Amino acid sequence: MSDRLNYNTLAPAAMKALGGVHVYLHSQADLPKNLIDLAYLRTSQINGCAYCIDMHSHDLIAQGVPVSKLLLVSAWHEAGDIFDMRERGVLAWTETVTDVARTGVPDDAYAAALAIFSEKELADLTVAVGVMGAYNRLAISFHVETPLDLAATLGFYRVELSKRGWAEDGGALVEPDRAVIA
Repeated sequence: MSDRLNYNTLAPAAMKALGGVHVYLHSQADLPKNLIDLAYLRTSQINGCAYCIDMHSHDLIAQGVPVSKLLLVSAWHEAGDIFDMRERGVLAWTETVTDVARTGVPDDAYAAALAIFSEKELADLTVAVGVMGAYNRLAISFHVETPLDLAATLGFYRVELSKRGWAEDGGALVEPDRAVIA
């Protein structure tokens, strides 16, 4: 934690309740974990929560989502068919709900979401966006430090690049048919 207060110890019942929502989403929601985590990531990006962006990026990588795809989440509108219909639906709904003060969640956004998701899925997705917004506000307000592990992050990139034919040469990465990248 930061030099600000530790909300986990000061409000344990509240944190347990938030944790219960998280458990519900990963055990009883009709949406698959990767779509919930995608909503968590996009909500955190919009709210600017470094701690949650780091956490949910790693969660998605652990589920097999390529780093190259995660790098495009914030620009998904421009990413063509990299994101499937349900992923685009998650990202669109997440954006309009996260920015509710500005968007008001218009009828056309609601209709578009209902064309992709069942009512239960849409309710679960909205709960996911809401609970992540709460976690974002806690982490940002109390300056929760991002546990960025540079070695682990570089390890993820090395694994992704090796899948694409890159190789190591004396600690540097060598792109196929290209120059050495230190």
